[in-house]
Amino acid sequence: MKQALVDDTEDVSLDFGNEEELALRKAKIRHPLATFFHLFFRVSAIVTYVGCDWFSRSFAGCFVTVLLLLTLDFWSVKNVTGRLMVGLRWWNQIDEDGKSHWIFEARKVSPHHVAATEAEARVFWLGLIICPMIWIVFFFSSLFSLKLKWLALVIAGISLQAANLYGYVLCKMGGESDISKITASFLSQTVFQTACPSDFQKPGLEGLEIHKH
Repeated sequence: MKQALVDDTEDVSLDFGNEEELALRKAKIRHPLATFFHLFFRVSAIVTYVGCDWFSRSFAGCFVTVLLLLTLDFWSVKNVTGRLMVGLRWWNQIDEDGKSHWIFEARKVSPHHVAATEAEARVFWLGLIICPMIWIVFFFSSLFSLKLKWLALVIAGISLQAANLYGYVLCKMGGESDISKITASFLSQTVFQTACPSDFQKPGLEGLEIHKH
C-alpha cells in the first residue's frame, strides 16, 4: 500500500559554516606546542626562582638561569604564542626622528578560517595576567625580607612580563592609549567572554588589521 506524502516542510536557513566554526572554536587545543611554551618558560622562571635557595648555593647561576628563562619567555610570547593562540601581535619601533611608535596587528575574522579556540585564549590570558602578579608578590617579599640582591632579578621579571601584558592589552583594545579606558574595556570584555563564551568574537585567521600609534 502506498502511503500519501504530505509536504508540510518550511524553508529553513541552515548555517553550517557558523556551526563548524563554533565547534572548532570549542576544540580544546589547536596549537599544543605553542600553548606548552607559552606557560613553560614563565612557570619555569618562577619555579627556579623559588627553588634557588634549596637546589643551588650559586647566586650568579640562579640569576643567569632565571633571567635567561624570562628572556626566552618574553621573546616567545611576543613573537610566537600571541600570534598563534589569539591572533594578536605587537611591537615598538623608533622612527628616524627618534619617536617611539607602538604597532599592533590583529587578524581579521574570516568565514573561511577558524578563530582562536576558547581554551587557548583562556590559557593565553590567564598566563599573561597571573605570572606578573606573582612577580609583584616576589618584589614585596624580597623587599620586606631584606633580600635586596634579588630585587634586580625580580624587577627584570616584572618589567619583561608586564611589557608583554601591556602590549597585548593595547593590541586587544585596538591601540587605545587611555589606560583607564583600556582597563574598563578589557575587564568588561573578559567578564562577557566568561559569561557568554560562545557569543564572544575572537580574532580570525585571514589578513592583518594594523594599528600604529
